[in-house]
Amino acid sequence: MHETPADLVALQSLLDRSYATAGRHLRSIITPERRLTADEVADRLTGMRLLALATVTADGRPIVGPVDGIFFRGSFHFGSAPDSVRFRHIRNRPQVSATHLPGEELAVTVHGRAVPLDIQSSTEAEFRQTLLEIYVPRYGPQWEEFLDSGPVYARIDADRMFTLHYNLSSSAAHG
Repeated sequence: MHETPADLVALQSLLDRSYATAGRHLRSIITPERRLTADEVADRLTGMRLLALATVTADGRPIVGPVDGIFFRGSFHFGSAPDSVRFRHIRNRPQVSATHLPGEELAVTVHGRAVPLDIQSSTEAEFRQTLLEIYVPRYGPQWEEFLDSGPVYARIDADRMFTLHYNLSSSAAHG
């Protein structure tokens, strides 16, 4: 977990604002006892978490695809190739939505804007180190060379974020 106390306060505020403006149907599913706190979100989203990320085409169609999601300092981050359709969309229309849905027991959905990052800059040194901590053990030390010559990254600046957590061992979760 890389979140500072200030990150957790900001994340909790986002979660609370999002829930307060949710529609009746969504609140009937994401009841108060099924929500996660900022601390719980940060705790559950360590390491790499697959996201289904939606971008927007020039004619307004959503396009969704999987990305490696890194939850860092209270926001989802993701990478792709610099010449990917995904980043072409983001450069022109930064609005995105993403969901981490590992199974029916957990869902984290975010809507916002993708902000490209320069992971070679000193301002992103902590995030770069986090990437190395996640991927070098998985792919070996050559992954750092890949990072220096390959992917581009973005952070999702969230307007809204919703969490859903079911306790599947409880019969109340299916009610």
